[in-house]
Amino acid sequence: MSRTKTSLLAALALLSGTSAAALVSAPAGAAAAAAPCTVDYKVQNQWDTGFTTAVTITNNGAAKSSWSLQWSYAGNQRISNGWNAKVSQNGSSVTAANENYNGTLPTGGSASFGFQASYSGANAVPSTFTLDGVTCNVDGGPTDPGPTDPGPTDPGPTDPGPGGSKVANPYVGAKAYVNPEWSAKAAAEPGGSRIANQPTAVWLDRIAAINGVNGGMGLRAHLDEALKQKGSGELVVQLVIYDLPGRDCAALASNGELGPNDLDKYKSQYIDPITSILSESKYAGLRIATVIEPDSLPNLVTNAGGTNTTTDACVTMKSNGNYEKGVSYALDKLGALANVYNYIDAGHHGWLGWDSNLGPSVQEFYKVATTNGASVSDVAGFIVNTANYSPVKEPNFKVTDMVNGQTIRQSKWVDWNQYVDEQSFAVGLRDKLVAAGFDSGLGMLIDTSRNGWGGSARPTGPGPSTSVDDYVNGGRIDRRIHAGNWCNQSGAGIGQRPTAAPATGVDAYVWVKPPGESDGNSAAVPNDEGKGFDRMCDPTYGGNARNGNNPTGALPNAPLAGHWFSAQFQQLMQNAYPPLS
Repeated sequence: MSRTKTSLLAALALLSGTSAAALVSAPAGAAAAAAPCTVDYKVQNQWDTGFTTAVTITNNGAAKSSWSLQWSYAGNQRISNGWNAKVSQNGSSVTAANENYNGTLPTGGSASFGFQASYSGANAVPSTFTLDGVTCNVDGGPTDPGPTDPGPTDPGPTDPGPGGSKVANPYVGAKAYVNPEWSAKAAAEPGGSRIANQPTAVWLDRIAAINGVNGGMGLRAHLDEALKQKGSGELVVQLVIYDLPGRDCAALASNGELGPNDLDKYKSQYIDPITSILSESKYAGLRIATVIEPDSLPNLVTNAGGTNTTTDACVTMKSNGNYEKGVSYALDKLGALANVYNYIDAGHHGWLGWDSNLGPSVQEFYKVATTNGASVSDVAGFIVNTANYSPVKEPNFKVTDMVNGQTIRQSKWVDWNQYVDEQSFAVGLRDKLVAAGFDSGLGMLIDTSRNGWGGSARPTGPGPSTSVDDYVNGGRIDRRIHAGNWCNQSGAGIGQRPTAAPATGVDAYVWVKPPGESDGNSAAVPNDEGKGFDRMCDPTYGGNARNGNNPTGALPNAPLAGHWFSAQFQQLMQNAYPPLS
C-alpha cells in the first residue's frame, strides 16, 4: 500500500442563531410523543447568500417502507443540492423523499438528510412539516435544545455555536478516538499495553464494515463509543474512506470488492450510508477526520500510462474516470457536514517527490476537488505516508547536502528526488496546493504509525564522505532496501506518537495504519474480501520497475491485508523511535 468555491467556511458570516425550530402544530402543552412524527430542522451554517441545513425526522406512527417529507418556505430560499434524500423544489414548496437505502422507518425510528440552499433577506424556518401528508410536531427547538444540542444561547464547551462551523485544525484541543478493537489486540500482545491507549483510524474498507463485519463494531458502534470517550471535551474520530471501484489498481494486496464500473454502487451503498450516519444529530459534537481513498489519485498520475510502472488496471480507472468521480462524490457529500474534515491521500515523498510527479499530482488533486459537485471548501487538507514507512525527518542529511562536489540527489537512494523525508514533502506539497487554488488554511497529516526506524540498526550520524551513496546509505534511518518497498517491511518501528500541530502547516502526526495490521499476504490466500496476492509482499520476490527491481524486504508468513500480524507488531515495538518505555 505504498501508492498510497474559495473556502466557503472561511467566508462564513456570523450565524443567524436559527436552530432547531419547526413549529408545534399540536396545542400548547401537548405531549410530543402523541404526535405522529417529529422533525428536527437545524441550520448548520449560514452566510450572506446561502446556508446548509440538517433535518432529522422521527416516525412515531406505524412502520414505513418509504417516506416523503414536505414543507414550504415563506421567503426566497432555493435548494441547490441535497444528500441522503431526493430533494426537489417547486416554487416555495419542497419535497424530500427517501433514498433506496434509508426508506425503512420503523416506529420510533429516525432518518436524517441535509441540503444546501441560497437565500436573500430573511431565512425563516418553515412553519409546518408533513410526513406522507400527516402534520408533524417539533423535536427539540430553541426552548428545548435536548441533550445533544446546547442551543443558540449556550454553545457549551463542545459546540462552536449554533451553526457548528468548522475549526481551523480539528486536532487542536481535542482527544483522538481509541479504537477498542485494535486496543484489545495490542494489549493482548506482550508489551503491547505500552501503546494500546494510542488513537488509530477506523478503516471502512468495504460496504459490510459500515454495519460491522463478523460481529465486529460498525460505524455507529464506533461513534457511540467515541461519545463515551469524548466526555465534556473535544474528540476527533479518524475514518479511512476506502472502497473505490477498482481500488488500488497498482497493488493487488489491497484490491477491493467493487469492480471498475461500480461507481453507482460506491455512491449509493457506501458513501451515502456513511454520510447518513455521520449526519445524525447525536454525533454532531464529534469531530470526524476522514482519510479519502488512499493511493487512488497518485496511481492515476504515475501508473496509468506512459511509464514503465503503468498497469492495465490503472489505465482502465483513468479512462473511465471512476476514481475521480468517486473521490469528488465523497468530498462533496462528506464535506457538506459541519463536523467532517476531509483529508485527501497524497502518497509519500518516495512516490510523488519528483517535480515530474508532483506538479501533475497537484493538478489532479485540484481537478478532483473542483469537479463533479466537489469544491475546495470540502477539503480540510491532505495526508502523506498513509500506511507507509517513510520517516518524518531524515536527521543525518538534507536534500541540499553535497559530497565531493556532488549533490546527494545523485545517490541511488535519493535518485534525484526533491525531498528526502515526509515533513519536507508535506510542507512543500502544501505550498504548491495553496498556490494552485486550495485554501490558505490547508492542513497536512503525516502517518507516523510505522516510520520510526529505531533499534540497533539506526544510524547515529552521517555516513562516510567517500561517495554520495556511502554518505546517504550510511546515514539514512530508513533502512528499507528501496523507497518503493511498502509491504510489511523488515526492520521497521513505531514512529512519533500521535501529536496535534507538531509543525507549521501540519495539523497532526497520526496513526492511520494501526500497528500490527498486515499490509498484505506473503503467499496466496483464498478470501472473500477481494484481496489478491501481490508479490511485493513475498520476501522471495526479486522486485519490479516500481522498486527498481530490488528485493521486497517484506516479512514472511504475513496474513491478508488488515489482519493481525503478531510478528510485525512485536518488531514495530522493538524498533520504536522514540523508544517505548
